[in-house]
Amino acid sequence: MEELTRKQIKGSGIAVRGNEIDTDRIIPARFLKCVAFDGLGESVFYDERYDAAGAQKPHPFNDSRFAGATFLVVNKNFGCGSSREHAPQAIMRWGIRAIVGESFAEIFAGNCQMLGVPAVCLGAVEIKDLMQAIEKDPQLEIELDMEARAVRYGDREVVFELDEGVRTSLVEGKWDSTALLMANEGAVREKAQSIPYLNAFQNA
Repeated sequence: MEELTRKQIKGSGIAVRGNEIDTDRIIPARFLKCVAFDGLGESVFYDERYDAAGAQKPHPFNDSRFAGATFLVVNKNFGCGSSREHAPQAIMRWGIRAIVGESFAEIFAGNCQMLGVPAVCLGAVEIKDLMQAIEKDPQLEIELDMEARAVRYGDREVVFELDEGVRTSLVEGKWDSTALLMANEGAVREKAQSIPYLNAFQNA
């Protein structure tokens, strides 16, 4: 299942400054009515990016210099507030593949893991330096090495913090439980046949 692993991620970054950025700011509640998550990327940080008339406001996600960014860099307790999974879905569907921050709300980080989006932590000084580097050079290449527990850019290498169980699931491609079941359909069917009441149900 190599296609599901998250051993190494490379790309440019985008920095969104501020502590306690909650899920309602990431994706306002009125966008939660969608049946599928497909179009959520267009609405990420919507009220931060647009005024009541729909005109753009200054925001990194409106800045063409950061278009196509792979990494989102944030400050403390990012993703706090409600537990809506739409928040990491919107970020991912905008194009973000990994989030680097000072700290994350626990449920938000868990929702990121279920999407295969690493949410790793660096110290406040390291985040400040990375944000400044991105804003100075939007094309700066950043590398997240999950096996080495390192974030690299320019001549810098910083060790990140991430729960070992989460890191292992991403490295080994075991974060997507649905995909794991589908990939092991034969084993699932075999096990089901060995369970009397399931076997009887299948043959009914």
